[in-house]
Amino acid sequence: MSRDISDVTRAKSGRSVHPWRRNVVQVAELFTAGFHSWWSRRHGHAPPTGDTGARPRPEAQAGPSEPSPETSATVTDEVALWRMRTTVQDEPGSLAVLCTALAGRRVDILSLQTHPLAEGTVDEFLLRAPGGLTAADITRAVSEAGGAETWIERADAHDLVDAPTRVLGLATRTALDAAELPLALRQLLGRCTIRSLPAVPAVGGRGPEPVAVEGALEDTVMRLRAPEGGVITVERPYLPFTPTEFARARALVELDARLGPRVPRSQDVLTLPEGNDITVRRADTGDVRAAKEMHERCSTRTLGMRYHGPVGDADRYLNHLLSPRFGRTIAVQTASGRIVGLGHLLWDGDETEVALLVEDTWQRRGIGSELLRRLVGMAVEAGCESVYAVTQSSNTGMVAAMRALDLPLDYQIEEGTLVITARLAASDVEPEGAVGVTGRLSSAGEMGRVEAP
Repeated sequence: MSRDISDVTRAKSGRSVHPWRRNVVQVAELFTAGFHSWWSRRHGHAPPTGDTGARPRPEAQAGPSEPSPETSATVTDEVALWRMRTTVQDEPGSLAVLCTALAGRRVDILSLQTHPLAEGTVDEFLLRAPGGLTAADITRAVSEAGGAETWIERADAHDLVDAPTRVLGLATRTALDAAELPLALRQLLGRCTIRSLPAVPAVGGRGPEPVAVEGALEDTVMRLRAPEGGVITVERPYLPFTPTEFARARALVELDARLGPRVPRSQDVLTLPEGNDITVRRADTGDVRAAKEMHERCSTRTLGMRYHGPVGDADRYLNHLLSPRFGRTIAVQTASGRIVGLGHLLWDGDETEVALLVEDTWQRRGIGSELLRRLVGMAVEAGCESVYAVTQSSNTGMVAAMRALDLPLDYQIEEGTLVITARLAASDVEPEGAVGVTGRLSSAGEMGRVEAP
């Protein structure tokens, strides 16, 4: 709902845009139909794939032991870390033979997890190997020792954390913030695609096929019942999920369901140039009523700049926009508790969208720039490679806010609709910001930190 649906979707894909040179009635009809089509197609939602390397790494291979050209390249590092998974016969001595073969190649086994199956056992290794040893060398040794369906990829220092510690850390993240569930599942399961589908789509129509309480596991796809009644689908190319992985994912979702809706309640207090204090905090579906009231105070022009067309149906999408399942929302409220600004970070398939709405009387005070800076910081923490904003070419405020990020920007424009994409680098963007501090907001949107209250 954050774009002109019929225009922007085509603008990003390179297709032609429907002309908007019709009378008011036709424009409204086109917007409504296009909006509903875009919403159902573009808002699955999935967290960013860059979070845990969901895109294949240059030195990774998946599937049976045929190495790719990239993994066959000689590694010049002194030592290299590898993650490997292989299936061995469930009989005495089979694992010992495999370990002996690896030792013969001077490969150290740093950790080992076993996943028993009906036939055979899947063993998952973290290996430290000589730098000159390639993926092909390792898989060949494993195959000769009886391993089958071997999958291997380069690992890094983060993989040195043992599995129980990692799972406990992910459970803690999920317990503190409901928005962390999709990202925690990605961290738990590695390279995969995760989509959260609401039981009742915001645009109406049929929802996903229901799933049993215990979930469903089908080779490379698992389906879990979402805490709010929808369906979480997890899919991984090449590598089937094991029953152990399925049980871990199901336990994480069950923990989330038992804890109920929650977002971090910490907040920042900022001072505007004219001396007014505002509070910046996370928002969720508990703020729907206040967000609707803000809509009512906004001018038609401001709502049109945000939603890019007729805005009569805007309120009905707020439950979706404010849900932590599909992204993260930051609210700005006054001392009286009135919400005067909203910033959304939305998972959009392999991409991440940022969107802003600031009430008319509170514009041009740096609020939009502060919201955008924090949203981009969240995107960096989530591992996003880029964020994009969809606006109108006449929206000079949004354009200026994106330029103020001081990041590499790409522009696409068609028929007055502008898509600005910012490429992110962790070293170039500050994190979301410490919580529980006060600061002063300049008209340019920069906050000067002062001592915590």
